[in-house]
Amino acid sequence: MNTSRRRALVALLAAVLAATIAAGLAFGRSTPATIGNGVVVIETNLAYQNGAAAGTGIVLTGGGRVLTNNHVIRGATTLKIVVPGTGRSYSARVVGYDVSDDVAVIQANGASNLRTLSLDTSTPAVGQAVTALGNAGGTGTIVRAEGRVTGLNRSIQVSDDQGGTARLAGLIETNAALQPGDSGGPLLNRAGKVIGMDAAASVGSGYAYYSQQANDGYAIPIGKAVRIAGQITAGRSSATVHVGATAFMGIAVEPGDGYLVVGNVVSGGPADAAGLVPGDAITAVNGRAIASTDALSRLVLTKKPGDRVTVAYTDQYGTGHTTTLTLGSGPPQ
Repeated sequence: MNTSRRRALVALLAAVLAATIAAGLAFGRSTPATIGNGVVVIETNLAYQNGAAAGTGIVLTGGGRVLTNNHVIRGATTLKIVVPGTGRSYSARVVGYDVSDDVAVIQANGASNLRTLSLDTSTPAVGQAVTALGNAGGTGTIVRAEGRVTGLNRSIQVSDDQGGTARLAGLIETNAALQPGDSGGPLLNRAGKVIGMDAAASVGSGYAYYSQQANDGYAIPIGKAVRIAGQITAGRSSATVHVGATAFMGIAVEPGDGYLVVGNVVSGGPADAAGLVPGDAITAVNGRAIASTDALSRLVLTKKPGDRVTVAYTDQYGTGHTTTLTLGSGPPQ
Protein backbone atom coordinates (compact mmCIF):
# COMPACT_ATOMS: atom_id res chain seq x y z
CA MET A 1 0.00 0.00 0.00
CA ASN A 2 1.46 3.31 -0.98
CA THR A 3 1.95 6.16 1.46
CA SER A 4 -1.00 8.28 0.27
CA ARG A 5 -3.47 5.38 0.59
CA ARG A 6 -2.10 4.50 4.03
CA ARG A 7 -2.57 8.09 5.16
CA ALA A 8 -6.10 8.17 3.77
CA LEU A 9 -6.98 4.91 5.55
CA VAL A 10 -5.52 6.16 8.84
CA ALA A 11 -7.54 9.38 8.49
CA LEU A 12 -10.72 7.42 7.78
CA LEU A 13 -10.20 5.13 10.78
CA ALA A 14 -9.53 8.15 12.99
CA ALA A 15 -12.73 9.81 11.82
CA VAL A 16 -14.76 6.65 12.45
CA LEU A 17 -13.21 6.28 15.90
CA ALA A 18 -13.91 9.90 16.75
CA ALA A 19 -17.52 9.57 15.61
CA THR A 20 -17.92 6.39 17.66
CA ILE A 21 -16.51 8.06 20.77
CA ALA A 22 -18.69 11.12 20.26
CA ALA A 23 -21.76 8.93 19.85
CA GLY A 24 -20.88 7.07 23.01
CA LEU A 25 -20.41 10.28 24.95
CA ALA A 26 -23.69 11.62 23.61
CA PHE A 27 -25.42 8.40 24.64
CA GLY A 28 -23.87 8.67 28.09
CA ARG A 29 -25.18 12.20 28.42
CA SER A 30 -28.73 11.39 27.26
CA THR A 31 -31.44 12.86 29.47
CA PRO A 32 -33.40 10.29 31.50
CA ALA A 33 -37.11 10.12 30.78
CA THR A 34 -39.17 12.33 33.06
CA ILE A 35 -41.57 10.73 35.52
CA GLY A 36 -45.30 11.45 35.75
CA ASN A 37 -47.28 14.30 34.21
CA GLY A 38 -46.42 17.14 36.59
CA VAL A 39 -49.38 16.55 38.91
CA VAL A 40 -49.05 14.47 42.08
CA VAL A 41 -51.28 13.12 44.84
CA ILE A 42 -50.54 14.24 48.40
CA GLU A 43 -51.50 11.92 51.27
CA THR A 44 -51.37 13.17 54.86
CA ASN A 45 -51.60 11.51 58.23
CA LEU A 46 -53.29 13.62 60.91
CA ALA A 47 -52.20 11.75 64.00
CA TYR A 48 -53.45 14.33 66.50
CA GLN A 49 -56.90 14.26 64.89
CA ASN A 50 -56.85 10.45 64.43
CA GLY A 51 -57.44 10.89 60.72
CA ALA A 52 -56.01 11.21 57.25
CA ALA A 53 -56.56 13.46 54.22
CA ALA A 54 -55.60 13.72 50.57
CA GLY A 55 -55.05 16.48 48.05
CA THR A 56 -53.11 17.38 44.93
CA GLY A 57 -49.82 19.08 44.14
CA ILE A 58 -48.11 20.79 41.20
CA VAL A 59 -44.50 19.74 40.61
CA LEU A 60 -42.24 22.81 40.53
CA THR A 61 -38.86 21.10 40.07
CA GLY A 62 -37.63 17.75 38.83
CA GLY A 63 -36.03 17.28 42.23
CA GLY A 64 -39.41 17.03 43.93
CA ARG A 65 -40.40 20.51 45.07
CA VAL A 66 -44.18 20.61 45.04
CA LEU A 67 -46.68 23.48 45.28
CA THR A 68 -50.02 22.90 47.03
CA ASN A 69 -52.55 24.58 49.31
CA ASN A 70 -51.76 25.15 52.96
CA HIS A 71 -55.05 23.55 53.96
CA VAL A 72 -53.94 20.33 52.21
CA ILE A 73 -51.00 19.90 54.60
CA ARG A 74 -52.50 21.61 57.66
CA GLY A 75 -52.21 19.41 60.75
CA ALA A 76 -50.19 16.73 58.93
CA THR A 77 -47.83 14.70 61.09
CA THR A 78 -46.50 12.78 58.05
CA LEU A 79 -46.69 13.44 54.31
CA LYS A 80 -46.43 11.21 51.25
CA ILE A 81 -46.26 12.24 47.60
CA VAL A 82 -47.53 9.72 45.06
CA VAL A 83 -46.89 9.96 41.30
CA PRO A 84 -50.02 8.34 39.84
CA GLY A 85 -49.56 5.61 37.28
CA THR A 86 -45.84 5.14 37.95
CA GLY A 87 -45.72 3.08 41.14
CA ARG A 88 -43.49 5.74 42.68
CA SER A 89 -44.08 7.46 46.00
CA TYR A 90 -41.91 9.55 48.33
CA SER A 91 -42.01 10.65 51.92
CA ALA A 92 -42.09 14.43 52.09
CA ARG A 93 -41.43 17.36 54.40
CA VAL A 94 -42.94 20.83 54.64
CA VAL A 95 -40.62 23.58 53.39
CA GLY A 96 -42.97 26.38 54.45
CA TYR A 97 -46.43 27.83 54.08
CA ASP A 98 -48.58 30.95 54.00
CA VAL A 99 -51.75 30.55 56.07
CA SER A 100 -53.46 33.73 54.89
CA ASP A 101 -53.01 33.02 51.16
CA ASP A 102 -53.41 29.22 51.45
CA VAL A 103 -50.10 28.36 49.76
CA ALA A 104 -47.56 25.72 50.81
CA VAL A 105 -44.37 24.18 49.45
CA ILE A 106 -43.34 20.62 50.26
CA GLN A 107 -40.30 18.57 49.26
CA ALA A 108 -40.40 14.95 48.11
CA ASN A 109 -37.43 13.16 49.69
CA GLY A 110 -35.13 11.47 47.16
CA ALA A 111 -37.14 12.46 44.09
CA SER A 112 -35.50 13.15 40.73
CA ASN A 113 -36.51 13.54 37.08
CA LEU A 114 -40.11 14.42 37.90
CA ARG A 115 -41.95 16.09 35.07
CA THR A 116 -42.95 19.74 35.57
CA LEU A 117 -45.70 21.79 33.97
CA SER A 118 -45.38 25.05 32.03
CA LEU A 119 -46.81 28.14 33.72
CA ASP A 120 -48.71 31.09 32.26
CA THR A 121 -48.70 34.03 34.68
CA SER A 122 -50.67 36.38 32.42
CA THR A 123 -54.20 37.39 33.42
CA PRO A 124 -56.76 34.96 31.98
CA ALA A 125 -59.89 36.12 30.16
CA VAL A 126 -63.42 35.58 31.37
CA GLY A 127 -64.98 32.92 29.17
CA GLN A 128 -61.79 31.13 28.19
CA ALA A 129 -61.77 27.34 28.37
CA VAL A 130 -59.95 25.71 31.30
CA THR A 131 -59.26 22.23 32.62
CA ALA A 132 -58.80 21.37 36.28
CA LEU A 133 -56.66 18.35 37.17
CA GLY A 134 -56.79 16.79 40.62
CA ASN A 135 -57.21 13.89 42.97
CA ALA A 136 -61.01 14.20 42.82
CA GLY A 137 -62.68 12.30 45.62
CA GLY A 138 -59.31 11.24 47.05
CA THR A 139 -59.17 8.15 44.83
CA GLY A 140 -55.45 8.48 44.13
CA THR A 141 -55.94 9.07 40.40
CA ILE A 142 -55.83 12.35 38.48
CA VAL A 143 -59.22 13.35 37.07
CA ARG A 144 -60.00 16.10 34.52
CA ALA A 145 -62.81 18.63 34.89
CA GLU A 146 -63.60 20.92 31.97
CA GLY A 147 -65.06 24.40 32.29
CA ARG A 148 -64.52 28.08 31.70
CA VAL A 149 -63.29 31.11 33.60
CA THR A 150 -66.41 32.80 34.99
CA GLY A 151 -64.84 35.60 37.02
CA LEU A 152 -61.63 37.28 38.12
CA ASN A 153 -60.35 38.90 41.31
CA ARG A 154 -62.97 37.15 43.44
CA SER A 155 -62.94 37.09 47.27
CA ILE A 156 -64.48 34.31 49.36
CA GLN A 157 -64.76 33.20 52.98
CA VAL A 158 -63.62 29.60 53.41
CA SER A 159 -63.56 27.08 56.21
CA ASP A 160 -62.10 23.60 56.62
CA ASP A 161 -63.15 20.52 58.56
CA GLN A 162 -60.53 21.20 61.24
CA GLY A 163 -62.20 24.46 62.24
CA GLY A 164 -59.86 26.78 60.34
CA THR A 165 -61.24 29.82 58.53
CA ALA A 166 -59.73 32.28 56.11
CA ARG A 167 -60.64 34.93 53.57
CA LEU A 168 -59.02 34.42 50.17
CA ALA A 169 -58.84 37.26 47.66
CA GLY A 170 -57.82 37.83 44.06
CA LEU A 171 -59.08 34.43 42.93
CA ILE A 172 -59.96 33.03 39.51
CA GLU A 173 -63.55 31.77 39.44
CA THR A 174 -64.44 28.77 37.27
CA ASN A 175 -67.41 26.53 36.62
CA ALA A 176 -65.14 23.49 36.27
CA ALA A 177 -66.60 20.95 38.72
CA LEU A 178 -63.96 20.86 41.46
CA GLN A 179 -64.30 18.12 44.06
CA PRO A 180 -62.77 17.30 47.45
CA GLY A 181 -59.19 16.21 46.82
CA ASP A 182 -58.68 18.62 43.89
CA SER A 183 -57.19 21.28 46.19
CA GLY A 184 -53.63 22.09 45.17
CA GLY A 185 -54.08 20.88 41.60
CA PRO A 186 -53.52 22.93 38.44
CA LEU A 187 -56.07 24.91 36.47
CA LEU A 188 -54.87 24.71 32.85
CA ASN A 189 -55.58 26.90 29.83
CA ARG A 190 -56.23 25.52 26.36
CA ALA A 191 -52.47 25.36 25.73
CA GLY A 192 -52.00 23.08 28.75
CA LYS A 193 -50.22 25.74 30.81
CA VAL A 194 -50.99 26.34 34.48
CA ILE A 195 -52.91 29.57 35.11
CA GLY A 196 -54.03 28.83 38.66
CA MET A 197 -53.90 26.47 41.63
CA ASP A 198 -57.29 25.08 42.65
CA ALA A 199 -58.08 26.17 46.20
CA ALA A 200 -61.78 26.03 47.04
CA ALA A 201 -64.98 24.33 45.98
CA SER A 202 -68.57 24.50 47.04
CA VAL A 203 -68.96 21.14 48.78
CA GLY A 204 -67.07 18.34 50.50
CA SER A 205 -64.28 17.96 53.00
CA GLY A 206 -61.31 20.28 53.02
CA TYR A 207 -62.00 23.91 52.21
CA ALA A 208 -65.57 24.91 51.42
CA TYR A 209 -67.03 28.28 50.61
CA TYR A 210 -70.34 30.02 50.95
CA SER A 211 -71.82 30.82 47.57
CA GLN A 212 -75.14 31.00 45.75
CA GLN A 213 -73.76 28.85 42.94
CA ALA A 214 -73.40 25.15 43.67
CA ASN A 215 -70.84 24.53 40.94
CA ASP A 216 -68.42 27.41 41.46
CA GLY A 217 -64.76 26.71 42.03
CA TYR A 218 -61.87 29.04 42.79
CA ALA A 219 -58.16 29.02 42.01
CA ILE A 220 -55.23 31.13 43.20
CA PRO A 221 -53.55 32.82 40.20
CA ILE A 222 -50.36 30.88 39.54
CA GLY A 223 -48.25 34.05 39.41
CA LYS A 224 -49.22 34.87 42.98
CA ALA A 225 -48.74 31.27 44.13
CA VAL A 226 -45.24 30.94 42.69
CA ARG A 227 -44.18 34.32 44.10
CA ILE A 228 -45.11 33.10 47.56
CA ALA A 229 -43.42 29.77 46.84
CA GLY A 230 -40.27 31.65 45.85
CA GLN A 231 -40.27 33.54 49.15
CA ILE A 232 -40.69 30.25 51.03
CA THR A 233 -37.90 28.45 49.21
CA ALA A 234 -35.63 31.48 49.70
CA GLY A 235 -36.19 31.09 53.45
CA ARG A 236 -37.71 34.56 53.94
CA SER A 237 -40.19 34.42 56.80
CA SER A 238 -42.69 37.24 57.25
CA ALA A 239 -45.85 38.07 59.15
CA THR A 240 -47.75 35.69 56.86
CA VAL A 241 -45.09 33.26 55.61
CA HIS A 242 -43.71 30.55 57.89
CA VAL A 243 -40.52 28.73 56.87
CA GLY A 244 -39.26 25.47 58.32
CA ALA A 245 -40.51 23.39 61.23
CA THR A 246 -43.60 24.56 63.12
CA ALA A 247 -43.46 25.26 66.84
CA PHE A 248 -45.83 23.11 68.89
CA MET A 249 -47.42 23.60 72.31
CA GLY A 250 -49.11 20.22 72.44
CA ILE A 251 -52.59 21.37 73.44
CA ALA A 252 -56.02 21.89 71.93
CA VAL A 253 -57.82 25.01 73.12
CA GLU A 254 -61.30 26.49 72.91
CA PRO A 255 -62.25 30.16 73.31
CA GLY A 256 -63.65 31.27 76.66
CA ASP A 257 -64.68 34.69 77.91
CA GLY A 258 -61.43 36.58 77.38
CA TYR A 259 -59.25 33.47 77.73
CA LEU A 260 -58.59 30.06 76.17
CA VAL A 261 -59.72 26.85 77.81
CA VAL A 262 -57.30 23.92 77.53
CA GLY A 263 -58.97 20.84 76.08
CA ASN A 264 -56.77 17.92 75.12
CA VAL A 265 -53.14 17.85 76.23
CA VAL A 266 -50.68 15.72 74.24
CA SER A 267 -49.13 13.22 76.62
CA GLY A 268 -45.42 13.93 77.01
CA GLY A 269 -45.71 17.12 74.95
CA PRO A 270 -44.52 20.62 75.88
CA ALA A 271 -47.72 21.68 77.67
CA ASP A 272 -47.86 18.42 79.57
CA ALA A 273 -44.26 18.85 80.69
CA ALA A 274 -45.05 22.41 81.81
CA GLY A 275 -47.92 21.22 84.01
CA LEU A 276 -50.95 22.33 82.01
CA VAL A 277 -54.03 20.10 82.25
CA PRO A 278 -57.49 20.07 80.63
CA GLY A 279 -59.71 22.77 82.09
CA ASP A 280 -56.93 25.30 82.72
CA ALA A 281 -57.69 28.79 81.37
CA ILE A 282 -54.80 30.44 79.53
CA THR A 283 -54.93 34.21 79.91
CA ALA A 284 -51.57 35.38 78.50
CA VAL A 285 -48.47 34.18 76.66
CA ASN A 286 -45.22 36.11 77.03
CA GLY A 287 -47.16 38.82 78.82
CA ARG A 288 -49.66 39.31 75.99
CA ALA A 289 -53.35 38.69 76.60
CA ILE A 290 -54.61 35.76 74.52
CA ALA A 291 -58.38 35.60 73.99
CA SER A 292 -58.75 33.75 70.66
CA THR A 293 -57.39 30.63 69.03
CA ASP A 294 -56.25 32.70 66.04
CA ALA A 295 -54.23 34.97 68.33
CA LEU A 296 -52.50 31.98 69.88
CA SER A 297 -51.81 30.45 66.46
CA ARG A 298 -50.33 33.69 65.15
CA LEU A 299 -48.08 33.99 68.18
CA VAL A 300 -46.84 30.39 67.95
CA LEU A 301 -46.12 30.81 64.21
CA THR A 302 -43.58 33.52 65.07
CA LYS A 303 -41.64 31.01 67.18
CA LYS A 304 -39.40 28.05 66.38
CA PRO A 305 -39.10 24.64 68.03
CA GLY A 306 -36.93 24.99 71.12
CA ASP A 307 -38.08 28.52 71.92
CA ARG A 308 -39.39 29.10 75.43
CA VAL A 309 -42.61 30.94 76.19
CA THR A 310 -44.16 32.04 79.49
CA VAL A 311 -47.79 31.00 79.95
CA ALA A 312 -50.10 32.63 82.51
CA TYR A 313 -53.16 30.56 83.37
CA THR A 314 -55.82 29.94 85.98
CA ASP A 315 -56.55 26.42 87.15
CA GLN A 316 -60.02 24.96 87.69
CA TYR A 317 -59.99 26.14 91.32
CA GLY A 318 -59.42 29.77 90.34
CA THR A 319 -55.75 29.90 91.35
CA GLY A 320 -53.42 31.82 89.05
CA HIS A 321 -50.15 30.29 87.83
CA THR A 322 -47.25 31.06 85.52
CA THR A 323 -45.20 28.36 83.83
CA THR A 324 -42.45 28.23 81.20
CA LEU A 325 -43.05 26.02 78.20
CA THR A 326 -40.37 24.83 75.75
CA LEU A 327 -41.96 24.56 72.32
CA GLY A 328 -41.61 21.31 70.44
CA SER A 329 -41.85 20.55 66.70
CA GLY A 330 -45.32 19.78 65.40
CA PRO A 331 -47.62 19.75 62.38
CA PRO A 332 -48.06 22.81 60.14
CA GLN A 333 -50.87 25.20 60.92
